[in-house]
Amino acid sequence: MRLEAGNLNRQLCRVGGLNQNYASPSGTQYHIQIEDRGPVVDPVLETEVRRVNVIVYANYGEPNARIIHGRDHDFPDLRTREQNRLVEQKIKALAVEARVVITEAEDRLVRRIKGLIAEYHRTKNEGVKKEFEEANAIFPFLFSRAWGELRQERARPVAGGEPARAAPISAAAEDPIPVDVVYPLDSALREQVFEIERMLEELNRDLESLRAHGRADDILLQTCRKLASRAEESLRQQDGSDFNARRLEMTRASLLTTWKQVRSRLAR
Repeated sequence: MRLEAGNLNRQLCRVGGLNQNYASPSGTQYHIQIEDRGPVVDPVLETEVRRVNVIVYANYGEPNARIIHGRDHDFPDLRTREQNRLVEQKIKALAVEARVVITEAEDRLVRRIKGLIAEYHRTKNEGVKKEFEEANAIFPFLFSRAWGELRQERARPVAGGEPARAAPISAAAEDPIPVDVVYPLDSALREQVFEIERMLEELNRDLESLRAHGRADDILLQTCRKLASRAEESLRQQDGSDFNARRLEMTRASLLTTWKQVRSRLAR
């Protein structure tokens, strides 16, 4: 970006970030970290953007700490004091949004735990039992909440004074509760995950544009759907340490090749 009259030097295009501890109503400890990285070149879009990074740690300060949410938020690379003030306001808003993300993630996990418990009582499957026991070890407060909700649902009276029977909840239901990404603690691996997620968003957006203009054939759509599905599945690990650089690089390369083909068709 060429420095024009009135524009700030690159080094001045960063504002203070945010580090905030937060205890959810369940009692789980979180840490919200927001960093203004200033002007950067996005290696996927190959354009300069003003990037703000958000990371949310669960069980902060504990040996089993993990990153449950990570995202880059990009803004126009306008090197002005006004843009700095705008980014400051965005950081405050992102801190509020992070608490919403935490609430939604906890609600999904509680529903999943309830489903796993119900599934185990019905099937006695040891794999299902192991999964909800791991959830109990990592998120004991949420496990306690899930167990308490199940007991309340079973004890709730219905017409006639009989206790209600809780409807069975299947962890393998037709519309399963998605498993959230547990992001790598290693910063280099985590950046690759962020890039893959950005490419998935851009690929889906460009496919929608092709479809809207009637230029997306069935073969292309099926190929992209399968590739995106495999990429999303590779990101949804039970443990952030399961990631490895080689697998992430292969996923990134496949997505980038396909996405460039879609963009080329879109530009015709």
